[in-house]
Amino acid sequence: MTYDPATESETIDSETADSATADSETADSETTDELPVLPTDRHTGCPFDPPAALTALSDRPVRRLRYADGHVGRLVTGHAAARAVLADPRFSSRYELLHLPMPMEGAPGELPPAPVGDILGLDAPEHTRYRRLLAGRFTVRRMRQLTGRIERFTADCLDAMEQAGTTADLVEAFARPVPTLVICELLGVPYADRGRFLGLVEVIFDQAADAGARDEAYAGLLRYVGELVLAKRAEPTDDLLSDLAAPGPAPDAGSGDLAAPGPAASGLSDEELAGIGGLLLAAGLDTTANMLGLGVFALLADPVQLEALRADPDLAGPASEELLRYLSVADPLLRSALEDVEVEGELIRAGETVTVSVQAANRDPRRFPDPDRLDIRRRATGHLSFGHGPHQCLGQQLARVEMTVALPALFARFPALRLAVPPGEVPLRERSSIYGVVSLPVAWGGGIAPNFRPGGEMR
Repeated sequence: MTYDPATESETIDSETADSATADSETADSETTDELPVLPTDRHTGCPFDPPAALTALSDRPVRRLRYADGHVGRLVTGHAAARAVLADPRFSSRYELLHLPMPMEGAPGELPPAPVGDILGLDAPEHTRYRRLLAGRFTVRRMRQLTGRIERFTADCLDAMEQAGTTADLVEAFARPVPTLVICELLGVPYADRGRFLGLVEVIFDQAADAGARDEAYAGLLRYVGELVLAKRAEPTDDLLSDLAAPGPAPDAGSGDLAAPGPAASGLSDEELAGIGGLLLAAGLDTTANMLGLGVFALLADPVQLEALRADPDLAGPASEELLRYLSVADPLLRSALEDVEVEGELIRAGETVTVSVQAANRDPRRFPDPDRLDIRRRATGHLSFGHGPHQCLGQQLARVEMTVALPALFARFPALRLAVPPGEVPLRERSSIYGVVSLPVAWGGGIAPNFRPGGEMR
């Protein structure tokens, strides 16, 4: 479902290229103080749109950007430029080479290298080793095999909502439990332990939290998953963590002695297993939970699109892709140039950090006509909400299955589902690296109809 440039090429004529080069030279003449900073305030007007100031900066696909520590790097807002950067091995994902585009409480002046098992902050060949080990466990076929279990988890949550009355916080009752149940099942994490890790995950993604608090939460998550790894090494069960932790042959298996079990057959140490498991657990529940919560909010705010989905549940797949594009909850993505690279007529110099704005790229009118309109019949494949290139999200197929199952099931069970508060009172996760709603009060036996103009402002 990835956009293929070979089938939909985008060309720039020579006059446009010359203009882009001239713009680049003009931009390079700006002083540091004159350069823009990354706009982050999405809660102005429509809560589903990128910040208005970011849209204003999208007139050029690549421009200079002033970072929180004074570094001068680049902002990429164009879809083609974003794909080019994310796919190019001359741009690094290593944390220690990056500068943060936005201020974060207590952030160190220089970022440390990625912790053991954190594949997001690695380049080849280390990243390639981990990626090859995990990719076969997240194939389209394997994820679709989970459909029956996802349908069961979804039905259980809907049953509980129905039995509890006619109102609910959709985040607590549905959007968070469904992906949590699924990722726990996949990894072999006891769902009963969710009290131990859900709060830690929330702090890890909270950009308003002190860096020390985030580090402590991350360490706590690693301790928890590390305990699971040791337990599964001793008594494996049928799940991903057990599979990765399964011991290899005993070192002296041919001697006849009763030797201790060897290292994991995967070649991963217990520390690596804890790091990978923690990453998969955190990313697998938080991103999808926020896509479900914010996605339902967006559909409730657009009665035309909601009615189309209710009338034709087969639109669940296209609707999920369009919501992923339209909402872009995981943003931005950072890279560092390892050498001078020209992108869209702009020379990005070695050492410059590049901020790829997924929000802006997914609203690029050159790739998606009328991009600010939610249209669940749109062919939205090719969006960058799962990234692109070697770091494209491992769990993207799982997220697609979860959304495709959960959304139509929710609206089929509760055809009168509506917001229970005015749209402007829905609290948003504005300071989290994963955008979404803090809570989503809904009703299905009565309540307040949304007073919202789709694509416009709250009234």
